[in-house]
Amino acid sequence: MIYKAIVFLPLIGFLIAGLFGRQIGAKASEYITTGLMIIVAVLSWIVFFNVAMSHEAHEVIKVPVLRWIQSGGIDVEWAFRVDTLTAVMFVVVNSVSCLVHLYSIGYMHHDPHRPRFFAYLSLFTFAMLMLITSDNLLQMFFGWEGVGLASYLLIGFWFKKPSASAAAMKAFIVNRVGDFGFILGISAIFVMFGSINFETIFASAQSYLPADPNAAPEVVLNLFGLQLDRSHALTGACLLLFMGAMGKSAQFLLHTWLPDAMEGPTPVSALIHAATMVTAGVFLVARMSPVFELSPDALTVVTIVGAITAFFAATVGLVQNDIKRVIAYSTCSQLGYMFVALGVGAYGAAVFHLFTHAFFKALLFLGAGSVIHAVDGEQDMRYMGGLRKHIPYTFWAMTIGTLALTGVGIPGTVIGFAGFFSKDAIIESAFASHSAVGGFAFTLLVIAALFTSFYSWRLAFMTFFGKPRASADVMHHVHESPMVMLLPLLLLGIGAVVAGFIFHDYFFGHHYAEFWKGALFTLPTNTILEEYHEVPKWVKWSPFVAMALGFVTAWYMYIKNPSAPKKLAEQQWLLYQFLLNKWYFDELYDFLFVRSAKALGRFLWKKGDVATIDAYGPNGVASAVGGLTQKVVRLQSGYLYHYAFAMLIGIAALVTWMMLGSSL
Repeated sequence: MIYKAIVFLPLIGFLIAGLFGRQIGAKASEYITTGLMIIVAVLSWIVFFNVAMSHEAHEVIKVPVLRWIQSGGIDVEWAFRVDTLTAVMFVVVNSVSCLVHLYSIGYMHHDPHRPRFFAYLSLFTFAMLMLITSDNLLQMFFGWEGVGLASYLLIGFWFKKPSASAAAMKAFIVNRVGDFGFILGISAIFVMFGSINFETIFASAQSYLPADPNAAPEVVLNLFGLQLDRSHALTGACLLLFMGAMGKSAQFLLHTWLPDAMEGPTPVSALIHAATMVTAGVFLVARMSPVFELSPDALTVVTIVGAITAFFAATVGLVQNDIKRVIAYSTCSQLGYMFVALGVGAYGAAVFHLFTHAFFKALLFLGAGSVIHAVDGEQDMRYMGGLRKHIPYTFWAMTIGTLALTGVGIPGTVIGFAGFFSKDAIIESAFASHSAVGGFAFTLLVIAALFTSFYSWRLAFMTFFGKPRASADVMHHVHESPMVMLLPLLLLGIGAVVAGFIFHDYFFGHHYAEFWKGALFTLPTNTILEEYHEVPKWVKWSPFVAMALGFVTAWYMYIKNPSAPKKLAEQQWLLYQFLLNKWYFDELYDFLFVRSAKALGRFLWKKGDVATIDAYGPNGVASAVGGLTQKVVRLQSGYLYHYAFAMLIGIAALVTWMMLGSSL
C-alpha cells in the first residue's frame, strides 16, 4: 500500500488542482498538492531505510497494479519494481519535489495561475515516479514521455512570453530525437530477448556473452535488416537506449534544450535540473546495467560522451552572465560526470553523485530564485553585487551549495561537503579503469573541476560581493525571502553538508553489496570498486588542487582585480565569443535543421499551393468538407414531418436490406 501511495498521491494532487483549481482557489490548490507531497516525501524516506539501509537481503519487491497489454507476443503488466535503486530515486525525486512545492508557495504568490502551476508540478512528479518504478521498458517509456510532456508544460508555463514558448518547444523537439533512439532500443531488446520485462531481460542477458571469446562470431540475429552476431546486436541495442538517455540528460549534441529551460519559473528549473527529467537518462543506464555491463564498446561511448559533456558545459559556464544559466551549464557538466562513472562501470558512484547532486543543485537553483526574488526579477549578475548584507540567509545557503558543488573537502579523510565524496569518487574511478578512454576522461574531468570551481565562485563573487551594481531604486527594495522559501534552503543545505559523509560508504564503499542488494549489476571482472581505493595520492589530490586553483583565480579576477575579466575578454575576443555563444551549436542547428525545414516548407507551399494544396491537400479537403456540410445543413429544416419522412425512408431501406440479405 505504501508504494501505491507514493506513486498515486501526486497524481491525485494533479487531478484536484488541475480539474477543480478554479473552484477551490489558489490557496487550497497549493496546500493540497504540497501537503500530499510532504506525505510522499516522508513515505519515501521510510521506504529508503526499510529497503536500502536494512541489513536484510531483500528480493526485488513487485507490486502489481493491473494487466496492461497481452498481444502479439508482448505480455506487459503494470507493476511497481522496488529495490535499492528505486528507493534512492524515491528520496531524490520526492524530497526535492516536496521542497519545490513548498518554496513555490512563496515564489509564485503573485501569479494568478497558481492552481495550474501546482497541478503541473504534481504531474511532473507522478510521471517521474512512473518512470523509476517501472518493471518493464514500456512502462518506463510511458513515464519517460510523461516527463517530457510535463517539462513542456512547465518550461512554457508563461506561454505568453515568446522566449518561454520557444524554449518549451525546443525541449520537446530535441527530446523527441533522443526518444526515437529509445524506441528503437526497446524494439531491439524485444527482438533479442522476446520480452520487454526487466526480469526476463536480465536473466537472459548473459547468454549474449560468447562462450569462447576467441571463436569467430556467428551471425544469429536480424536486427533492423542488419545481420549481426549477438555481441554486436547487444552493443547496438545499448547505444540506441543511450541515445534516449542523451536526450533526457542533455548530453553533448543533444544538450541545447537544457539552458533554454531556464525560461520557466525558477522552481521548475530546480525540479528539472536536480531531481526529475535530467536524472532519467542516468537512471535508465543504471537500471539496464545488466545489459550495458556486457557491452564494453557501448560503455566506451558512454564514457567519451560523458567526458566531453562535462568539459564542454564547464567551458561555457565560465562566461555566462545569467545566474540561472551558469547553474544550468553546471548541471549539464555534472551529468557528464555521472555518465563517465557509468561508462567505466562505477555504477554506484554515478548514482551517488546523482543523489548528492540533487541536494546542492536544488539548493543553488532555489537560492538563485531567492536572489531574483530579492532584486525584483533581475537575473544578470552584472547588475547585482554587494547583496550578502541584504539577504544573508540566501547568501549562506548559496555558499553551502557552492562548497558542495565544487567538492570542498580534504582528500584521504571523511571531512568534506557532499560533492567532495561523490565527484572525487568518479574522477578516481576514471583513472582506476586503466584504459586510454579512462585516462582521457580523467583529464577532462579534472579540467572541468577547475572550471567548475572558477565559474561557481565567479557567480558568488559577482552576486554577493563588491559594490552594488544595481540601480539605487532596486537596492532600496532588496529584501530577504519569506520563511516559506527559506525553509527549503535550510533543509537542502543540511543535505548538501552531510549527505556525502553519511552515505558514501554505502553507495560506493565497504557496504556496497549489502546496500545495493543486486540492484546494480557488475561482472566479476569489474574490479573498479577495489581499484579506485588504490589510486596514487596525486590522483586523489588532483581534484582538490583544481578546486583551489579555480577559487583563487576567481577571487583574483572578481575581488582583487575586478578589471581583469574585461581585459582578458578583449585580449581573447574570439575565444570569449566562442564560449559566450556556447560553441555556436544553436546557430549550427538553426542553419542545418530549422532554416532548412522552413525553407523546404515555403518552397512546397509556393510551388504546390494552387495546383496541389488547394486542389488535393488540406485546403482542398477543407473546401470539400465545407461544401458537403452546407448541403447536409439544408436537411435540417426544423419541420417535424421532414424528419418523420426521413425516418420512414431509413426504415424502408433497412427492411429492404434485411430481406435481400436473407434471400441471398
